[in-house]
Amino acid sequence: MKRSKPSFTMSSLAQATYRAVRSPKAAITSTLIAAAFVSGPALAALTGSIKGTVIAQQTDKSMAGVTVTATSNVMPKARTTVTRADGSYDLPQLKPGTYELTFTNKDGASQTMTVQVLLEQTSKVDVELSMVGDKTEIIEVSGSRLYRQGNSSLTNSLGEDAVKNIPIGQDYRDLLKLVPGVELSENATLGPSAGGSGVDNSYGFDGVNVSLPMFGNLASEPSTHDVEFVTMDRGGAKAVDFNRSGGFAINTVSKSGTDEFEGGIEYKVQPKSLVASPIGAESYELDKSWLTANLGGPLIEDTLYFYTSYYRPEVERTNKDTAYGDVKDYKSVRDEYFGKLTWAPTDDLLFNISQRTSDKTIEGRSIGAYGADSVSAGDKADQDIFTLDGSWLITGATTLSFQYSTFDLETGTIPDTILSVEPSITGQLNLSDLTQMGYFSVPSLLDADSGYTAEQIAAFNAGAADLIAQYGYTENGQKVGGGQVGAYHQFDNSDFSRESFEFEIDHEMNWGDAFHSLHFGAQWSSGKEILTRLSNGWGRISYVGGLDESKEAGSDAPVIYRAYIQQMSLVGGGGAAVPAIVSENESINIEFNDTIEIGDWTYNLGLLVSRDTYYGQGLKPKSGTVSGYEVAPGHKYEMYQTDWTDMLQPRLGVKWNYEGENDVFANFAIYNPATSSLARAASWDRNTRSELDVEFDANGNVIYAEPREGSSGKFFQEGMKPRRINELTLGTTKYVGQDLIFRAHVRHRKGMHFWEDMPNTARLTDYTGLDVPGVPADIAAKGLYIDNLDEVRAEIGGSSYVIAEVDGGETKYWEASLEAEYLGDNTYLNASYVWSHYYGNFDQDNTTATNDANTFVGSSWYGDGRGRYPWDYRYGTLSGDKPHKLKVYGYYTTPWEANIGAYFVFQSGRPWEKWHGTPYGYSSDTSRYAEPAGSRRSASHWQLDLNYTQDINIYGDFAMQFRADIFNVFDRQTGYNNNPYFDDETFGEARSRYSPRRVQLSFNFEF
Repeated sequence: MKRSKPSFTMSSLAQATYRAVRSPKAAITSTLIAAAFVSGPALAALTGSIKGTVIAQQTDKSMAGVTVTATSNVMPKARTTVTRADGSYDLPQLKPGTYELTFTNKDGASQTMTVQVLLEQTSKVDVELSMVGDKTEIIEVSGSRLYRQGNSSLTNSLGEDAVKNIPIGQDYRDLLKLVPGVELSENATLGPSAGGSGVDNSYGFDGVNVSLPMFGNLASEPSTHDVEFVTMDRGGAKAVDFNRSGGFAINTVSKSGTDEFEGGIEYKVQPKSLVASPIGAESYELDKSWLTANLGGPLIEDTLYFYTSYYRPEVERTNKDTAYGDVKDYKSVRDEYFGKLTWAPTDDLLFNISQRTSDKTIEGRSIGAYGADSVSAGDKADQDIFTLDGSWLITGATTLSFQYSTFDLETGTIPDTILSVEPSITGQLNLSDLTQMGYFSVPSLLDADSGYTAEQIAAFNAGAADLIAQYGYTENGQKVGGGQVGAYHQFDNSDFSRESFEFEIDHEMNWGDAFHSLHFGAQWSSGKEILTRLSNGWGRISYVGGLDESKEAGSDAPVIYRAYIQQMSLVGGGGAAVPAIVSENESINIEFNDTIEIGDWTYNLGLLVSRDTYYGQGLKPKSGTVSGYEVAPGHKYEMYQTDWTDMLQPRLGVKWNYEGENDVFANFAIYNPATSSLARAASWDRNTRSELDVEFDANGNVIYAEPREGSSGKFFQEGMKPRRINELTLGTTKYVGQDLIFRAHVRHRKGMHFWEDMPNTARLTDYTGLDVPGVPADIAAKGLYIDNLDEVRAEIGGSSYVIAEVDGGETKYWEASLEAEYLGDNTYLNASYVWSHYYGNFDQDNTTATNDANTFVGSSWYGDGRGRYPWDYRYGTLSGDKPHKLKVYGYYTTPWEANIGAYFVFQSGRPWEKWHGTPYGYSSDTSRYAEPAGSRRSASHWQLDLNYTQDINIYGDFAMQFRADIFNVFDRQTGYNNNPYFDDETFGEARSRYSPRRVQLSFNFEF
């Protein structure tokens, strides 16, 4: 944990580029570049392209042999091609940006025009070129400047102007509000639902998958300050870019250097005085600020560009005093450095290498009302994203591209007070100063109604009185117990990483009357989590006062103090250290795609084939055993591997251009979502009893220690089919001139083959005497999931739960959408309305008590006993259902060098249902449905966000910019996340609300 307070200087910008080229990962850069030519991109391509047809102005016939040259300030070198016999041309692998196209015929006549290339999109430019030798700049463009062809029938792409001019926010997560048909979500962790689970969305940052391995949620750290282009893919995918998303896929590309030196410094603030008071609170308490600086330009003219940036968001809050008095304030600080190099050694080669490093610390996060200042805890999050990508235009018709990337996120909870004492089974508590021993809970005096004997109460209170006098807090002039002193008890570290390598080959060819765009790609990726837990000192310490006797066999010694500590923290005394829990998923994906154009018809034939392997920890293969394993703590083993034949994902499509660029289309696709937590949730080392219950006598000496139970590893049911989403899309696109486009579609998705941990005897559960439906007869007839589980457990232990395919588990989604997009000279507008219905009996977004968190995918409350099975009222409307979603956003650039942006959304409320355990014979209501899923719904929500930006030219290329963003202008703090616990006094009340109105002010200097 870094303790120094960073300050911004211009050297911070230099550090970003320095880290990019001197990173340990970058040490292998030259090797990877060389290997690219003999082997040969990532989550999605980081480029776009231009294609079109050239015809003769005088004859309306196609022109072959016309030279087409594309130049841009974002490309170090120009790209050139020659039109084919039919007048067609392609310019692939272009960095997104604005290009000048020059068309030159054989007689020397040339014409130019400009066109914008967006991320993962093909801009179509058809031109009429003069056949005579005189040079002219007059050009007639056939088609719309909004015409784009992406990798999906439901793709939206936005450039820097939209990202910059619309009131979005600072975090990557804020970009999701732009995706048509996707709910506006204020979740901090779980992704929004879009016809599938929020954990099945795909998030790309410069093509790097930045979702958390095992959990599928977006890592919290990426921001938008460097985002130049964004593309959003909701369905109808081709077998391109390895799209296995059961929800939506979003990808971004960062800013790059250009052929001119450019830079800027921006400071943005959101003081608490400019935020409306949240409902239920006296006032808003957080002061926020953001500092951003960037610099880019050429290092070698027309060959090598650089871009570097620095980003520092800060959040501060004055914490309220506790029973013990003053406490430290809350503070969150993040320093992020980014460096990127763009290199074009020849006209046909293009490489990008970048490194993003982010270090975040939080102090004073966790201080309870009765805790001393010293027991507070903070957090850390250190993130690194490295990427190396490149493309090689082998011929005018063939390209090879690749990407190697790594993603590392080290997160943890850290005590603000770190103790020096090291626990040992042969050690001793220093009773003279328990504040230096761990997290001590100060006892309260017992009264006669406590249930203990008078002798026990007297003995307990004698010791407790002394502790209260020493460590209690003052109330009404007297010391009382019930508080907490010392230091926060534990270090929690979850370190995530992902490594990926991909390559793609694209080839275009004519075959008879058909034009084929062939694509082949292969991807290997590995995601890993390393989980460690260490005690701070002796961990949690409590005073027992002789009320308990030692758990040691044959002993009746009274226990005076008790501590709970992590075995990983033990030193000496024969304590067996527990290794970190390492969990790993590995995926291999291979894709083939052929886009066939025949006249006005375009056909897409694609296939994505995948294989996933889950690696657990704690077993070792052993022949001659019932299970095939033996227990081996810390040993990596292959837990489960899917079959290639079970993960065939066809991508089939057809499009008919019935008039010019206007079309109707149909697509069918199958997706096998990759997210799964089973590599950790079912891992055998979860059997480890990693926390110790340590008993002490009146002198602080250890009496006895024994492990506490932890989770258990689980076996897998044989013959399971991987989770699958089937999708059918029908739609039409209508172009109105060059500025306006309409699109309408209907889409259906069906999810099936869900995996979840279930009791092996779930199908045989007894419902006798309960007034609720029991197990359906056809399911009960199937019996146990694993017939010999008892024999296996007798041999190597493990859980009575197994990983099984949910009987009859399914989700269904219907969507009807209308969209309009307008792009004028000074105006951009995007409007969409979507009606949808999301229902079924497996709600991945509602499987735990707290759903906005990194919860296990495949191991949750779902299926854990009566009230939680798929036949227990689970069928109904799912929590992600939003029947009505209306979004309108855009911007207008005024004649006085100002920009006005707006974002409006209306959406239905969130479904919920009553949870009640009594009908099932339980006192706990948690996740036990007492009525069909989604029987109730929270209120609908709408809000308007606005911004105003004023550009002021100072001198030459120097300019200043003032900006004001107002989010939720009308302060619509609509409630949602209603309390479903029927036995709670607050049943049905909203537990969350949309954020209040807030104003952000920024000042920007650019050159």
